[in-house]
Amino acid sequence: MKKHFSIGLVILTVATFISCSKSGNGELTGVKGRGKWFEPTPYGMQFVHRGTFNIGPNDQDVSSSNTPSKTVSVDAFWMDDTEITNNEYRQFIQWVRDSTARTMLSEQFPEFMTTEDRKGNPIDPPRINWREKLDWNNPDYAEPLTGMYVPEAERFFKKKEIDARKLFYVYHWIDLKQAARRINMYNYDTQSYSGSVVNAKGEEEAVQNRSSFIMNDQTPIYPDTLCWIRDFTFSYNEPWATRYFWHPGFDDYPVVGVAWKQAKAFCHWRTKIYNDYLSGRREATVHDYRLPTEVEWEYAARGDKQLSMYPWGGYYTREQDGTFLANFKPLRGNYIEDGGMATMKVGSYDPNDFGLYDMAGNVAEWTSSAYDESAYQYINDFNPNFEYNAKPDDAPAMKRKVIRGGSWKDISAFLQVSTRSFEYQDTTKSYIGFRCVRSSFGNEF
Repeated sequence: MKKHFSIGLVILTVATFISCSKSGNGELTGVKGRGKWFEPTPYGMQFVHRGTFNIGPNDQDVSSSNTPSKTVSVDAFWMDDTEITNNEYRQFIQWVRDSTARTMLSEQFPEFMTTEDRKGNPIDPPRINWREKLDWNNPDYAEPLTGMYVPEAERFFKKKEIDARKLFYVYHWIDLKQAARRINMYNYDTQSYSGSVVNAKGEEEAVQNRSSFIMNDQTPIYPDTLCWIRDFTFSYNEPWATRYFWHPGFDDYPVVGVAWKQAKAFCHWRTKIYNDYLSGRREATVHDYRLPTEVEWEYAARGDKQLSMYPWGGYYTREQDGTFLANFKPLRGNYIEDGGMATMKVGSYDPNDFGLYDMAGNVAEWTSSAYDESAYQYINDFNPNFEYNAKPDDAPAMKRKVIRGGSWKDISAFLQVSTRSFEYQDTTKSYIGFRCVRSSFGNEF
């Protein structure tokens, strides 16, 4: 009897100990089973560690005016080691083309939509089924896809082509800046919202609930190839206009003719396809891909050099042997002295100390920041940025976005890391491209 009692007591004690250990013995231990996570290096990106530097013009900046310098600090982030290329942007276009086709075909062929996830759980609303093969030569698909092609009356030499004007990227995002306004905060006393939001169309609406902060927008995504002709009067650039974007010989050249909103749409799409991939593998998603802020761009361009005039750290645009260090207009009317006539393949010159190519020259680059001559005087010193989502009826000055880095058509002054310039968000140029960044989770290597 005593023996049985002792064994039972031991079992009870062990069970109690195990039960308590799962709950942390009453101690604050955090939620168990969260697992360990390490952020791998994103493909084609370089790590830019957190740091502090002084923004502001140097003594040779042609646009210095009276802008003061300011000490700022920037969080760590990942940045594309080159500008987005024609071939990378073409992947975006083909995804939009194929998703549009599958959506149109699903009206007659429901297999192009799925109502279940991989585990068989219901999905509402249905999603595009990418596992269903799309055969563009299938005669059964010809009639449903008629609307995707250029109308017969508009075709050049009766050639059947996808109508680039029909390719729109439709996307949604949460406007956290508007949600963070005090007037828009949830009132726990009344259990309701007050205040208002401005939607993507520039219309002001009352806040109804959390969904009011979801912004919906769509943008045409095909590059403006005619910008090569429009940008230069009395100039023969038809070969660039007709071949630059689609010919395989230009696959590794930076994409141009992309407006600011198109660049932002690309970033959103890039986030979507990667996080969809991670979700399918039941892995944690990552920060969004986005355009860099103006300050992030300058910090990355400096290559961890506080006082550098150019990304390579020196004060001159040539090596000692006379070789130029970037693709720009080095001499009056002489574009080819640096090795290129217009744009060149990305990565044609050495990277800076962060491993980033073409942070000076080749093409200027969009940033997410709005342009204001006095921005340095009022932006924060903690991850500084100035953004303004211009409404359609805003004055042109409100639609200015900061571009950085200078381009193949610019003189050396625009290649300096501190030089600011701008372009209007709804314009396209043959000398402006972009690259993406992604905030880091704080890993330091």
